[in-house]
Amino acid sequence: MSEFIVPLWLTLKLSFWTTLILLIIGIPLSYYLAYTKHRINALLEAVISLPLVLPPTVLGFYLLLLFNKKGFLGYLWYKLFGKQLVFHFEGIVLASVIYSMPMMIHPLTAGFRSVPKNLIEASWTLGKSKLETLLRVILPNMKASILTGLVLSFAHTVGEFGVVLMVGGSIEGETKVVSIAIYDAVEKIDYSTAHMYAFILLSFSLFALLSLYILNRRWSIS
Repeated sequence: MSEFIVPLWLTLKLSFWTTLILLIIGIPLSYYLAYTKHRINALLEAVISLPLVLPPTVLGFYLLLLFNKKGFLGYLWYKLFGKQLVFHFEGIVLASVIYSMPMMIHPLTAGFRSVPKNLIEASWTLGKSKLETLLRVILPNMKASILTGLVLSFAHTVGEFGVVLMVGGSIEGETKVVSIAIYDAVEKIDYSTAHMYAFILLSFSLFALLSLYILNRRWSIS
C-alpha cells in the first residue's frame, strides 16, 4: 500500500469502527434519554455534549491522561492486552467514540422522541415486548434520524485532528490519519500533497452531507 493511501485507509477504518461502536451504544443510551425522566438525565446529556464546546486539545489532553499506563483505562488495557492505548489505533478509536458521541446521540434521541406514542402503545396493546416494539415499530419510524447519526458520526470522525493527535500522535501506519497527514505535509511545505488530501476530505464531506439532505427530504415527503 502506497504512502499516500495509508492515511486514507486508516481514516476510513477509524471512521467505520467509531460509527459502528457509536450505533451499538447509541441506540440503548438514546432510548433511555428519550423515554425516561430522571434528574441525572440533564447531567448525562451535558456530559455527552461536552465535545461540542470543548477545544479538541482539552478533551485530548484528559483522554491522554486517562489512556496512558498510569491512567485508569490505560492501566486496565495494558494489563489485559499487554500494550498501551495511547499511540495505538485502539486508543484513537476510543477517543473518537467519545469525541463524536454527540453526533450520534443527539439525532437518535430526537428520533426516539419524534415517534408517535400511540404507535408504541398500540404495539404494547397487541402484546409485543419492548424489544419487539423497538425493532419493528420505533426504529423503522426513525430511519431518517438513524441515517443522520451515521453520516454525521462518520464524517465528523473523518475530519478529526486535535483529539487524534493528542492521543495517537503521528505514527505512520498506526495513527496517522488524513487530517494529521495534511498537517505534516504543510509543516514540510508540501502543499501539493496537503491540497490532494484536503480536496479528498472536502469532496467526501460535501457528498456525505448532500446525500443526507436529499434522502431525508425524500423520506419526509413520502
